[in-house]
Amino acid sequence: MAIPSQSPILGVLGGGQLGRMLIQSAINYNQDIHILDPDPNAPCKDLSQRFTVGSLKDFDTVYAFGHGCDVITVEIESVNTEALEKLQREGKKVYPQPDILSLIKDKRKQKQFYQLNGIPTADFILTSDKAEVIHHADFLPAVNKLGKEGYDGRGVQVLRSEADLDKAFDAPGLLEKLIDFDKEIAVTVARNEAGDLIAYPAVECAFHPTANLVEFLFAPAEISKEVAEKAEEIAKDVILKLGMVGILAVEMFVTKDGEVLVNEVAPRPHNSGHHTIEANYTSQFEQHLRSVMNWPLGNPDLRCPAAMINLLGENGFTGPVLVEGQEEALAEQGVYIHLYGKKITKPFRKMGHVTVVSDTVAGLKEKAQRIKELIKIKSIS
Repeated sequence: MAIPSQSPILGVLGGGQLGRMLIQSAINYNQDIHILDPDPNAPCKDLSQRFTVGSLKDFDTVYAFGHGCDVITVEIESVNTEALEKLQREGKKVYPQPDILSLIKDKRKQKQFYQLNGIPTADFILTSDKAEVIHHADFLPAVNKLGKEGYDGRGVQVLRSEADLDKAFDAPGLLEKLIDFDKEIAVTVARNEAGDLIAYPAVECAFHPTANLVEFLFAPAEISKEVAEKAEEIAKDVILKLGMVGILAVEMFVTKDGEVLVNEVAPRPHNSGHHTIEANYTSQFEQHLRSVMNWPLGNPDLRCPAAMINLLGENGFTGPVLVEGQEEALAEQGVYIHLYGKKITKPFRKMGHVTVVSDTVAGLKEKAQRIKELIKIKSIS
């Protein structure tokens, strides 16, 4: 397959850190990227060949932006899919496909898709409002999720007993049985237009106790070979049954008895794959580029064990960014810092990440914890 020196223009809806790291991969291939984002100071502002300020949810804005591109992709699901559908009908390549984006960005539809397609997932009940959640109090303990607009821990409430019902969302959502899991893992898969399919080794996720965001990630996951193989097959099954082109992060629970259940998916590069920049032969960002441009897919295998630490804005600090501990962390071997170019920090905002690589798994978690304690994202004022 020949890759022309003048590649088709790739348009990306969203100009945050995911777009920024995608551009860093695209530079190696002279691949022009145009960005649409509502924030005039988004991380991609000074890196893309063309940066357009505009709403990702406005039909006319998305449609006009897409006209200047040959291939269109996303770094966030909450976009105007009707405009993308029209662009697709007019001959533009849109990956992931608009109908898949519409399905995934609605957690209600997403869960129904798993149920209809025999994909293992937790039991659930669809709810229309808070009153209906209360009506199903006998289903507790459960997780109440908003159908739409939830992300980065927002739109999720754990309801362990009737005493928690006041926290329920008064909007369309679902109640999902609370799983007493052993581990949370993720498997990233990618598929191009030609039908080639690859899977990254499973990673293990550890969440922040209050922010409901990934705090640490460890690769490879400490799971049995059987569980790893089962998780990979499930992730491949999801992308194949969706018929999706692009990269898909599949988040899963491993239960105490070794079952693997799909929690949620993200049809784009994802926090659970940031370590791949240093730790894998092909990063998730390059893989996303390869998949949506229909290039040959890269080797997803691990080069070495790795940990990833999310750098979140410290609680109690809002304002211009001040990074503490960066030099001390850089003095450590195998430590790679990625800052996202965000000028303003606020509590628990994703400001960057650190990848720690090692020849062995031994001591990796302790080193990751030490690096996390070194680097603090605060504000100048």
